[in-house]
Amino acid sequence: MQPAEGDEILKDNFAAWVLDLGLTVEAVEERAATLRLPWSDRLAREGGGLSGQAMMAAADTATVIAISAARGGFVPMTTVQLSTSFQRPIVGKDLLVTARLSKIGRTLAFADVEMTGDGDGEIAARATTVYAIMG
Repeated sequence: MQPAEGDEILKDNFAAWVLDLGLTVEAVEERAATLRLPWSDRLAREGGGLSGQAMMAAADTATVIAISAARGGFVPMTTVQLSTSFQRPIVGKDLLVTARLSKIGRTLAFADVEMTGDGDGEIAARATTVYAIMG
């Protein structure tokens, strides 16, 4: 799968408010995907840091693209579990979100997600996700 195909999956399958985040697919591997969440003052919370809600939505979305890459295309799926640990704030820069599948089966997929500030490579947050695959 190419990044442009991942962008099409976003456009065709996600709610309008997720699309409003401006996520783009930067890279796709066989069992991984990296998305860019562009910095926006609209997504900043008090103190100026990127909101955790936006970061969690990006992690959840990156998992969908990684699963789609592993399965050769989008199929219906839904989040079963999402757990996030925030380690440092992101201020004034894009967030890169990389989801890597640790296991994918017929009905469940598991991923580890790292979120870093663009250009610094330092982890800002980590997440784990579990997805039910329904198609």
